[in-house]
Amino acid sequence: MGLSSFTFFFLFFGFYTHFGLVNPQPFDHVSIAPSPAPQPAVSTRIQSATPRVCDVRSFGCVGDGVTDDTQGFKMAWDSACSNDEPTVLLVPKHYTFMIQSTIFTGGCRNNLVFQIEGTIMAPDGPRMWPKGMSMRQWLVFYRVNGMSLQGGGVIDGRGEKWWDLPCKPHKGPNGTTLPGPCDSPVSIRFFMSTNVTVKGVKLKNSPQFNFRFDGCHGVHIESVNIKAPSLSPNTDGIHIENTNDVTIYNTLVATGDDCVSIGAGSYNVDIKNITCGPSHGISIGSLGMRNTRACVSNITVMDSVIKHSDNGVRIKTWQGGFGSVSNVRFINIHMDNVRNPVMIDQYYCQSKGMCPNQTSAVRISNIIYERIWGTYDVRSPAMHLGCSDSVPCTNLTFSEVELMPSQGLNIVSPFCWNAYGFLPTLTIPPVFCLLEGDPDSLPNTDIVQC
Repeated sequence: MGLSSFTFFFLFFGFYTHFGLVNPQPFDHVSIAPSPAPQPAVSTRIQSATPRVCDVRSFGCVGDGVTDDTQGFKMAWDSACSNDEPTVLLVPKHYTFMIQSTIFTGGCRNNLVFQIEGTIMAPDGPRMWPKGMSMRQWLVFYRVNGMSLQGGGVIDGRGEKWWDLPCKPHKGPNGTTLPGPCDSPVSIRFFMSTNVTVKGVKLKNSPQFNFRFDGCHGVHIESVNIKAPSLSPNTDGIHIENTNDVTIYNTLVATGDDCVSIGAGSYNVDIKNITCGPSHGISIGSLGMRNTRACVSNITVMDSVIKHSDNGVRIKTWQGGFGSVSNVRFINIHMDNVRNPVMIDQYYCQSKGMCPNQTSAVRISNIIYERIWGTYDVRSPAMHLGCSDSVPCTNLTFSEVELMPSQGLNIVSPFCWNAYGFLPTLTIPPVFCLLEGDPDSLPNTDIVQC
């Protein structure tokens, strides 16, 4: 992938020579935690024991795709969760189980395995959603510890009718948002949970986010397949918020929004070998909305592919926020026809012209871009570094960045605004607009160190 000094010299001079966040739910849809609940760090699991299997069909589930199997799933969960021995809650092959919005409550006495081999399906759109049920979430795992959600089965959010609500941006004229009900459920939400593993499952057509992790610690995601149409609104693949010690490996995400989105309060996130796209890329943010504090640190994205996407690797913040984004590394990422491969946007606004200028900002510093290579859509620059007027981006490092236009030979010059950093190697295209070193001074007002 790397270019020799001679090849770089030839390309560089050749081109420039010739081209110039839980709503109340009905009680019978919330599983009951066993009593007493064990301490999270204590496990009575016997590693060599054969796990007990709780097949959801043994609890009255039909699995014909029409019958409401919610109560059976709740009973199966309560039984499995209360066992002292290793237990597998089994969703068997060749069956489709329709279940409504449900909270699976933790405090389990074992490291429960939720084994999905068949299909779990949501009700068919807003009109089929039971009245009084939360329309913001579908399957919630609350205060679970040491749980695995795994298998080769499918979780089908049946999101088409949610996407077609008039309030969705793609339904209004020229992408506008029309009045009307807008709540749509997240497919899978882990809330205040620890030591969670998600492995092998397939999610499709989520009404909104596919996975959301809130207030969690110790999350491992591997070999997950997430798909939704490229025009499905807000269908982020994996969203984390106030969550730390996260690994996301060997996963495929193709959705209508970010493949992975990292929200405030998240740190120690390791993303590796992701195939992302079509999508809006891999994003940190948006952060600092409504003048809020946002702290994100120690994020690594590496050895991944982003293809046919609106964005590649992006950091986005609102004006008026405070806090910081720091120690972020984007390493060895292949861009395949991506419109904005590298983007920092500290003027993020969902409605153009509706966000007033503000002086405070989330501080962005110590960001490394290394071996970012491939092709970009020339409608936008390969690199867009739009930093706050009052709080510059600092310590941005670009090394072995080689981005070529996907069509033609016109190289679009990068855009920089108040961005400071270093260029250990020459880049394609050259980031001549990056300011060298450090700014003369940084403001201390309205900035909280994280």
